[in-house]
Formats: sequence, structure tokens, C-alpha cells
Amino acid sequence: MMKIFGFAGWSGSGKTTLIERLIPLFTARGLKVSLIKHAHHTFDVDQPGKDSYRHRHAGCTEVLATSSRRWVLMHELRGAPEPGFAELIERLSPCDLVLIEGFKRERIPKLEVFRSSVGEPLLHPHDESIVAVASDEPVETRLPRFDLDDAPGITSFILRHVGLGEK
Repeated sequence: MMKIFGFAGWSGSGKTTLIERLIPLFTARGLKVSLIKHAHHTFDVDQPGKDSYRHRHAGCTEVLATSSRRWVLMHELRGAPEPGFAELIERLSPCDLVLIEGFKRERIPKLEVFRSSVGEPLLHPHDESIVAVASDEPVETRLPRFDLDDAPGITSFILRHVGLGEK
């Protein structure tokens, strides 16, 4: 059973940077980790001029590009609704831990990443799914609070919270 843990915070708060620092700590414990990131609607992982880009823009619904090092499946919705969170999880290969960036409204355990310099309010008073806060300065909260630079402490908290212990 894949464990799921999310990260919530305003743009510019440091979610991606923190996740990037945590992943090697999870994998060093022997965990297989995957990630789902909810991106802006205009994002594109493909490059103009590449064959896969040309085929997708010619009308393909799916383009699977593969090499000896990686493969990627791009799926164009072509007006169909965006897949729901559960459907996206089902599309992942089995792993120990799925990290989620974005999907603020999903009822999954989340760490709020907060920087007052971003100029936005805390999310956790209004989101019961937030189970801890990571910030670059003291924050008044009843939840566990971590310094943004405490990647080992955050890693341990997440593993305990999802039931993976200290692998």
C-alpha cells in the first residue's frame, strides 16, 4: 500500500526546494519515492521542434517517448476533464511513498511550507489536513513546527506520520 503525504503553501514559499532536499533522505532509507505535482494549466514538458512535440501537436492523444535511460508518457486531454486525484494515484507504479505538491483541497496529510515574506496568510488554520508546519521563522501554531532547514527532522516526522517508521 502506497503511503501519501502532501505539501501545501503559497507560490514562492519553498515547497519544491524542500521536497528536493527530502527525496534523497527518503531514498537513502531504501524507500521507493514518487511524486505528483499539480502544475499550472499551461505547463509543457516537451520542447518545440522535437519529434514528440510535433506528433502531439499534430493531434496524438498520447505520445510515449522512451530511451535506455527513461520513458515518459504525455497525454493530451483535448477537452476532456482533468483526471481526479485518485485516478492519478492509480496511474503510478507501486512505490513506498507518494509525495504530493499542490492539490491543496485534497484530504491527505500535508506539511504547510510557510514564509511570511511571501505576504500570504497561513493555510493551516483553515485546512484540517495540514498536520505540521515548516517555516523560516517562528509561527504560532499548535501543530508540530519545523525550521525549513531541518530536512532530517521533517523526514523523520513524515515517515512516522505515514506509518513507515524510521526505515
